[in-house]
Amino acid sequence: MMDSISGLETKALDRDKTSLERMRYRFLTKAMKILLEQGWLYYFVGFLLGRAVILSTVSPFTVAFLATLWFIHREKAAKATIAMLIGAFTYSVPQAVFTGVSMLSFLLLAALFKHAGRQQLLLPLFVFISTVTTRLFMYSFTGTLSSYEWMFLLVEGVLGTILVLIFMQSVPLLSPKRYKPTLKNEEIVCMIILLASILTGMIGWQLYGASIEQIFSRYFVLLLAFVGGAAIGSTVGVVAGLILSLANVANLYQMSLLAFSGLLGGLLKEGKKPGVAMGLLVGTFLVGIYGDAANLLPSLMESLFAVMLFIVTPASWIKKISRYIPGTEEYSHQQEQYLQKVRDVTAKRVEQFSDVFEALSKSFITEDHPLQVDLEEKRETDYFLSQITEKTCQSCFMKERCWQQQFDKTYHLMESMKVNLVEDSQINRRLVHEFENHCVKSKKVIEAMEEEVSYFEAHRKLKQQVLESKRLVAEQLKGVSEVMDDFAIEILKEREHHEKQEMQIIHALKHLGIELEKLEIYKLEKGNVDIEMSVSFYDYCGEGPKLIAPMLSEILNEMIVVKREEISPFPNGYSFLQFGSAKEFVVEAGVANAAKGGGVVSGDSYTTIELGAGKYAMAISDGMGNGRRAKEESSETLRLLKQILQTGIPEKVAIKTINSILSLRTTDEMFATLDLAIINLHNAYVRFLKIGSTPSFIKRGDEIIKIEANNLPMGIIPEFDVDIVSEQLLSGDVLIMMSDGIFDGPKHVENTDIWLKRKIRELKTDQPQEIADLLLEEVVRTRSGAIEDDMTVLVAKVEKNTPEWSPVPIFKGAAL
Repeated sequence: MMDSISGLETKALDRDKTSLERMRYRFLTKAMKILLEQGWLYYFVGFLLGRAVILSTVSPFTVAFLATLWFIHREKAAKATIAMLIGAFTYSVPQAVFTGVSMLSFLLLAALFKHAGRQQLLLPLFVFISTVTTRLFMYSFTGTLSSYEWMFLLVEGVLGTILVLIFMQSVPLLSPKRYKPTLKNEEIVCMIILLASILTGMIGWQLYGASIEQIFSRYFVLLLAFVGGAAIGSTVGVVAGLILSLANVANLYQMSLLAFSGLLGGLLKEGKKPGVAMGLLVGTFLVGIYGDAANLLPSLMESLFAVMLFIVTPASWIKKISRYIPGTEEYSHQQEQYLQKVRDVTAKRVEQFSDVFEALSKSFITEDHPLQVDLEEKRETDYFLSQITEKTCQSCFMKERCWQQQFDKTYHLMESMKVNLVEDSQINRRLVHEFENHCVKSKKVIEAMEEEVSYFEAHRKLKQQVLESKRLVAEQLKGVSEVMDDFAIEILKEREHHEKQEMQIIHALKHLGIELEKLEIYKLEKGNVDIEMSVSFYDYCGEGPKLIAPMLSEILNEMIVVKREEISPFPNGYSFLQFGSAKEFVVEAGVANAAKGGGVVSGDSYTTIELGAGKYAMAISDGMGNGRRAKEESSETLRLLKQILQTGIPEKVAIKTINSILSLRTTDEMFATLDLAIINLHNAYVRFLKIGSTPSFIKRGDEIIKIEANNLPMGIIPEFDVDIVSEQLLSGDVLIMMSDGIFDGPKHVENTDIWLKRKIRELKTDQPQEIADLLLEEVVRTRSGAIEDDMTVLVAKVEKNTPEWSPVPIFKGAAL
């Protein structure tokens, strides 16, 4: 019973809380609508700017504000003009006359030139003219103008012109439909100038002896120092203090007070609101003791009122303001959310494209059921026999006996002869003899079948080519789909939770005396580790690869190296380090080649490609023939191969794609071989794709392993199957690939295979470049120095990757 009562009370409290939140939201929405959409905020600002006067007589604010509203919110300009006139009347009658005449002059100029282009450039000029002419008109009643009055007149006009440009930057920030996510430093300063100008209109207002404008100026300093730190706080203090000091020269010391309080409050922002408030109170006391003692108490009262306003300011308001100030935590969080949203949208779009390519791939794949295959063969046979009977049996007097009375026997005999023709290109004698006993026009029928079978065979080959082409397109689309899926996953790379390893890394860094600012663990997969961190160094001496990477290697039980580092140029600055898995194996390559006849242009091309995901590719392409044209064919083959492999498309699909391109793009008898080896640097597993190329050899001590496959050169036929040969390499193995100029080059050698194995076994060096040079030289020597074909040798040595720095043992406190 008590539990049910407690549950009812909890539900009632939740309902009350929800209703309060709803009422609060409705109140704020209503207030925003009244202040911004209906324009009452602009009218209140206009009233205060009408009262704003600096240097006793200068009042450039009203015309500048009217010009801004005329350009941005013209529908609110009329009411704002009335509000500024009322504000000017509360200050003095001359101020009201000047304000009214200057605004009227501006409105006349703006109306006359409302159809002129570039209004934004003309408005500052209109403000200058209306301000100066109005002041001249008022001075004309007092007699001649002194040089002092001329100077003030020009200063007022120039200030009005500048304020138009400033208000153009700050007034739009008050719009409820503002979508800009951040403020630039210039916009922040412009907003501060607008606020200080508004506060100038409050001069003369007091609360218990404290000036209202000083209370609000210190409140804004507190607020922005708490949000933006020392830089923003001191900037607000200097700007606000300067403008308020111009309005009342006796308060010139206020600029020092506000600037120092903003700086001190920003430095103490880690102490939250009490720390920033303490900065203002300390600044007030320190600056106040150097001035008149009679002003110290009112100044402290003003600071206390400002602190009270600051304390009661809701945290939600401060958080909203923080989103617009660069450098704040809320700003960084908002930027991260924005970037995450962009990543999500991009990844979703990439996934959609991937789904489209996968659907297209499936549309090209037709999985035939065995029954459907049988029906299709039956249909083709029926069509073939119908063509024969139309030419022979239709006019035969025995037609009724063969195709009505003995249909099954006739059909079976003709079907058997058709199969015999297709498979063996001729009909065996037994079938011929049997058919002659059955058909009276057997010779004519057999001749017709032999003639028709050529068309049948051509049709079947064409159909097969279409199916192969569809299968290749399906594989290509499937490969693109997989690449785009991987790309979408890479875009959405998120920080994974590895609490145990994270605590180990933090404790180990602390034990090493390295100050850690930020640690991000993205992946800890074997061979695919991805860790980022921000650390502080007084004087960086390579601690990343020397200390941190070996320490991570010990914790993760895997070789870790520095992938990228951005070192701060300042002492104790934060540096960025990115760590990843080191390759288990490294490859050292060497190459030697020579053109036919000692020429410059060789028909052979070669390349080594560092692919992503820890793969290393080596390739040799031999263009048929020699010279420039052969070079073009081989280099084009390798160029296409490199571009396609780097996208992540599987090797087999890449080879078929290149073959299709080469077979379609030229009608000349120009072909290219391709010898491709892709080494996995994580396990030294190598895959060979040999397209019309010569064998390769693996030297493992005294053992020589031959690698070969039977495939036609690329570009000869549109479709072909690629045979892939795989082999497991060991540390210290040497892989030797060569073109046919080397393999078939030795003269007066009966068995080139055995000769090459012997020469490779007798080599006294294991350096790839030396091996390549020696093999090329041996082949040339057998031909007495003559080079009768293009020759290329590509050699790679695979070795276990030995780290430069040994793992650093972690202390027991880090092994959680």
